[in-house]
Amino acid sequence: MAQFLYFCIFVYLVFDLFNVCSCRSLFNGNLSAVGFSSAVATWYGDPNGAGSGGACGLEDDVAKAPYNAMITAGNQVLFQHGLGCGACYQVLCNQNQECSGRPIIVALTDECPGTCNDDPVHFDLSGTAFGAMSKSGQADQLRKLGRIDISYKRVACDYKQNIMFKVDKGSNSNFFAVAIEAENGNGELSLVEIKSSGSNKWLPMQQMFGATWSANIYPDTQKPPFSLRLTSHNKYQVQADNVIPVNWQSRAIYKSNVNFHP
Repeated sequence: MAQFLYFCIFVYLVFDLFNVCSCRSLFNGNLSAVGFSSAVATWYGDPNGAGSGGACGLEDDVAKAPYNAMITAGNQVLFQHGLGCGACYQVLCNQNQECSGRPIIVALTDECPGTCNDDPVHFDLSGTAFGAMSKSGQADQLRKLGRIDISYKRVACDYKQNIMFKVDKGSNSNFFAVAIEAENGNGELSLVEIKSSGSNKWLPMQQMFGATWSANIYPDTQKPPFSLRLTSHNKYQVQADNVIPVNWQSRAIYKSNVNFHP
């Protein structure tokens, strides 16, 4: 009888320990999603591709540093008619067995139009970024699901390099446009200004589309090198003096020596 009683106590303790461990695992899983909101994720392009920077004007730069294909397109809630270009997000999936449950960081560089706007929040990631949410060796299996529920939250960008300026292909002696890349912090710009050599006057540029800003140039009086001054959405400013050289070239990228604090 005593042996049977000891056996029952042993079984009870084993099951109790199992329940504690299970609850702890569940708690830790939920802990990883603290501060996150719900969204839908899909992917586009090649399975191991870089996606696109088209709608933000970054073109194929998204395949290279500092983006390294870790990018996303977003529906209008995220893209905001181009004002959302450059924003960074942590995204994670933890509702499918292929998911790692660990967040990755992606930058918004493109728009996901059409049916993406049927969802409250929709991330359309590059194939590379989508696969990065998976457990090791299960990227292809995760991509085969096509559409999954994820969690996300906005985070500060930290590119660990300075801002870059890519001269738009439509620029000429009378018109200058530039795509602004790799801004730290919230990634959103509220104002871009340009100043020509020998002038003390800053002229506001217009947001042409996405991360591309433009201004009319009067070549007789507004001569390069050009300086650019950026104001972030939260009113921080950085100034890139003489960043666009005298003999600037269309589609060339010019690196500054400034950036916002992450």
